[in-house]
Amino acid sequence: MELNLKRPIIFFDLETTGVDPAKDRIVEISMIKIMPDGTEETKTRRLNPEMPIPAASSAIHHIYDEDVKDCPTFKAVAKSLQNYIEGCDLAGYNSNKFDIPVLVEEFLRAGIDIDMRKTKFIDVQNIFHKMEQRTLVAAYKFYCQKDLTDAHAAEADTRATYEVLKAQLDRYPEELKNDMEFLSEFSTRTKDVDFAGRIICNEDGVECFNFGKHKGRPVCEVFREEPSYYAWMMNGDFPGYTKRVITAIRLRELGNK
Repeated sequence: MELNLKRPIIFFDLETTGVDPAKDRIVEISMIKIMPDGTEETKTRRLNPEMPIPAASSAIHHIYDEDVKDCPTFKAVAKSLQNYIEGCDLAGYNSNKFDIPVLVEEFLRAGIDIDMRKTKFIDVQNIFHKMEQRTLVAAYKFYCQKDLTDAHAAEADTRATYEVLKAQLDRYPEELKNDMEFLSEFSTRTKDVDFAGRIICNEDGVECFNFGKHKGRPVCEVFREEPSYYAWMMNGDFPGYTKRVITAIRLRELGNK
């Protein structure tokens, strides 16, 4: 089934120096941009992460320091990338938990305040886990009857994710709607306030902590009772966007006093 699009959608995958959005950097990004008329455009680019690539990461994606030493940095391509994804929805595999937070952090480091408030985020892994519970390699085999022979190459993973979503729509016509807003809602596990999932909204729409000793408690309540917790987070190793979110909550509460 082809996607029913009201605006462009970009399937993307990142290869990185590691798995921490606050510290790690992108070494390769691959994107497939699908227009509402069905036309596609593929872009894959390697980037100099401005830090050594750990051997454990290179063992997975087979990209080494020597491969990217002459490549542009993310900051050098950030503006053109912002223009490319502006007005598009975004989709990936485990993207809500990993790729989106990493991408947003890179934009913040580059000094670009990208606005994604109207963006629909579709995580094909979450749809898969709700339906069958497997990995991307298994998902590709299960839905598309193909072997993903080049797993952990950004473009191969991106193409497989795109094909899996279309196959999911074919397989579950009664459960899934071919509509990006529906798929975005369906593939979201929690109502994240920050992209890293440290802050989420509860059933009443109140921002709450999703980690640590205050998990489940409203952020504003904790900051009122324990102001030092805000300072601890701001000085801690949290993603920049998470710090921006808690600062906005704190300023809002101070303004309501």
